Amino acid sequence: MSSNELFTPLAIANGRIELSHRVVLAPMTRNRGVALSDSVDNRTWLADDLVARYYSQRASPGGLLITEGIPPSLEASGMPNVPGLFHESQYEGWKKVVQGVHAKGGYIYAQLWHAGRATIPQMTGHPVVSASSVPWSTDETFPFRTPDTKEKIRYRDFPSVAMTEDQIAKTTQDFVKAAEAAISIGFDGVEINGGNGNHSYGGSPQARGKFALDLVAAVTSAVGPSNVAIRLEPTGLYNETFGAERVETWSHLCSQLASTYQGDNKLSYVHFIEPRLDRVEANNELFNSSWTLPEVSNEHFRDILKKSGIPSISCGGWDATNVVGSVLEKKWDAVAFAKLFVSNPDLPERLQLGKSLNEYDRSRFYGSWDGVREHGYVDYPTWGEGEQKKTE
Repeated sequence: MSSNELFTPLAIANGRIELSHRVVLAPMTRNRGVALSDSVDNRTWLADDLVARYYSQRASPGGLLITEGIPPSLEASGMPNVPGLFHESQYEGWKKVVQGVHAKGGYIYAQLWHAGRATIPQMTGHPVVSASSVPWSTDETFPFRTPDTKEKIRYRDFPSVAMTEDQIAKTTQDFVKAAEAAISIGFDGVEINGGNGNHSYGGSPQARGKFALDLVAAVTSAVGPSNVAIRLEPTGLYNETFGAERVETWSHLCSQLASTYQGDNKLSYVHFIEPRLDRVEANNELFNSSWTLPEVSNEHFRDILKKSGIPSISCGGWDATNVVGSVLEKKWDAVAFAKLFVSNPDLPERLQLGKSLNEYDRSRFYGSWDGVREHGYVDYPTWGEGEQKKTE
């Protein structure tokens, strides 16, 4: 099948932005920020020229990039060396990122991310907060060592505290302030991370959707619906998201998004994470008790949103062999790539021209263990650069 369908225009942001192709950079934590200070307990990281170079390398005329998850507060931070957007010192670095992408004719959205229960107080300097105080059932550890211990810390040793109404209100305002800062810096929009185990009140589909809907309402009121997108993961099991009534919950959430944000008031887009079938299989009994559709797919929820004209992006499991069919046969508006965009800064061009792809080094996804930040980050060649090296 021809790749032409991937390289047709797509309007997002309620028509304010027209993408020239449908190959999107997915949000990926890369842990390459620099510390604000040399203090041992520093918890504030900044984007710098190297981070700007990384995003600029992956920018293309009319292409959309989504940043790594950006914490809107210290409490929200989930990993070290992740640049935030809660301190004025962080603005200049992100401005360089935006300027680099715009210089190449691309667009870039800032993804706003709260780690919830997937952090530890040694990381944030705050108690761990989440939608509930349900402890971890496993011995999974925080993936990074902290300055005060050589041993990795178990999440279950620091269970989350259920947020109070006041804490929820404060967290909402953290997102609003970060969104306002992102737009003032020059980002083309913001994406709220509502996937990867991020969810809300329990008890019913309406209650589970309340925080997400209230948060979207607050952010859209501040910066406008066309500047706001959201990422969802109805089938997600990450961070022990073993919730009930999945179909009912996400159907309600998507129906409310579709009915509230339509006409000239549409959201920019909705970004779905594709099912991880290996995790579904490993948790078969738990998942099946919460899933009532005949297929494990996001298409039901996407079709609810399509009624309002909100574009839908799909992320996960796509490669050079199946991505074209995603637009025509699967009816996704755009497709987001993660790992392959790490190792192929010119991925859209390679897909369009049918060029071979660089392999990625998984060991360097989350920072460089040898202390060289460039490794596995900005040192992957474009196809042209790779061909030139072969002749040298």
